[in-house]
Amino acid sequence: MEDRFGCAPLPIRRERIVSLLEELAAFSDPPSPGVTRILFSPPDLAARTWLKARCREQGLAIREDAAGNLFARWVGREPDLPAIATGSHIDAVPHSGRFDGTVGVVGALEAFRALRQSGFRPKRSLELVVFTAEEPTRFGISCLGSRLLSGRMRPEDLERLQDEAGESFPRLRERAGLAQLPLSALAPPRYAAFLELHIEQGPVLAGTGEAIGAVEAIAAPAAYRVRWEGVSGHAGTLLMPDRRDALAGAAEAILAVERAAKESGSLDTVATVGEIAVSPGALNSVAGSASFGIDLRDSDPRRRERVARAMRQSLGEIAKRRGLKLSWQILYEDPPAACDPALVAQILESADRLGLRARRMISRAYHDSLFLALLCPVAMIFIPCRGGKSHCPEEYSSPEQIEAGVHVLADCLRALAG
Repeated sequence: MEDRFGCAPLPIRRERIVSLLEELAAFSDPPSPGVTRILFSPPDLAARTWLKARCREQGLAIREDAAGNLFARWVGREPDLPAIATGSHIDAVPHSGRFDGTVGVVGALEAFRALRQSGFRPKRSLELVVFTAEEPTRFGISCLGSRLLSGRMRPEDLERLQDEAGESFPRLRERAGLAQLPLSALAPPRYAAFLELHIEQGPVLAGTGEAIGAVEAIAAPAAYRVRWEGVSGHAGTLLMPDRRDALAGAAEAILAVERAAKESGSLDTVATVGEIAVSPGALNSVAGSASFGIDLRDSDPRRRERVARAMRQSLGEIAKRRGLKLSWQILYEDPPAACDPALVAQILESADRLGLRARRMISRAYHDSLFLALLCPVAMIFIPCRGGKSHCPEEYSSPEQIEAGVHVLADCLRALAG
C-alpha cells in the first residue's frame, strides 16, 4: 500500500494474514463452515497453543495470567516505560464467523512482523493482548478477561462462576494449565495506550464504501433478568377471567421493552429480549412462571438510565394489572466509553497518509476496549464487513479490507511507540 506522502510502505503481507486466519478458523467444534470456539474448550486450548507458537516465531515474550489472558511483548528500547498495547480475542460464539476478534489478533501479529522487518525499533514496548472470553457463551458474562484487568470484576468472583453443565471456572482453568497462577495475582497492566483493530459488525462502512472507521465512543450494555410469577393450571379448565398467566404477562412486557427503546429519541438506543424460559412449558398448561433477559445498550448512560426506568415502570404496571409477581434483577450496568481524541486523530491521520477513506463513528457493539478505557487511553480501528453481518458463518471481510486495517494499525503503533 503506497504512502501518499512518498514514505516507504510497510512490508505487510496480505497472503500471510489470510493464511493465519484460515489456520485459526480450523480450531473449531463442528459443524462447518461456522466457527465455534468456547472458552477453555479443546478447540480453544488448541488455538491458544497455536497462537503462542506464532508469537514465539516473532521472538515475543509470552506470559499468561490466572484468568487466561495472554500477553505477547515486543520489548522496547526503554522497557520501563508503559507499553503500547493492541489485541482482541479469539473465542467465538457457536456457529459464528472467522473474523470477529481474530482480525485484531492476527492483524497485530502481522503489524509487529512488518514493523520489525522494516527496521523499526520501538522506544516503548509493544504488547499483543489476547483477552479471555470476550464472548459470554460459557459463563453468561462478556469481556471476562478485560473486566478482571480493569477491576470491574473481582478475582474472587471467578470462584463462583459455573457454566450450564455445572463446570466451574476454577476447574476449567486447572484443565487449561493455569492452576499454578494464583487468582490473587491478577493485576492491571500499565499501558500508555490501547488500540483494537476489529471488523465493524455493522453496515455503516460497507454502505459508505469507506475503508476505515475511527471509533469515538463505545456503547455499553445493561443487562437485566426479569421473572414473572403467576398461577399454573389446566389449559382447558382454568377460565380466562381467572387466569394469572405468567407467559401472557411476559409477552406483553417484551413489547413494552421494545417500545421503550423506540421512544428514547435516539437510534443509539437498542433493547433486546433474545431468550425466554417458561414453566411448566407444556402445550396444555397455563404458564405459572416465565423469565427473560433484557439487553439494553446506548452510548449515553443518562439516556440508557431513563429508558431502563421507563421499562421498569411499564413492566410494573403490567404485573399489577395481570395479578402477577414481578422481580427485576440487575446483572450488570457497564459504563459506555469515550475513546481518546488524540488516538482517534492518529487513526484518521494514518488513514489519510495511506490514502484510505475514513470516518469517525460509534461502536454499537461493545468490546474489550470498553474496559481497557478504565486503565488507559483507547481507540478502535474498524474495517468493513460484508452486509454488516457478524456472529454467523456469512461474516466476511476481504483480504484487501483487512490489509488496509493492518496498515493503519501498524502506522499508529509506529507513531505511538516512538
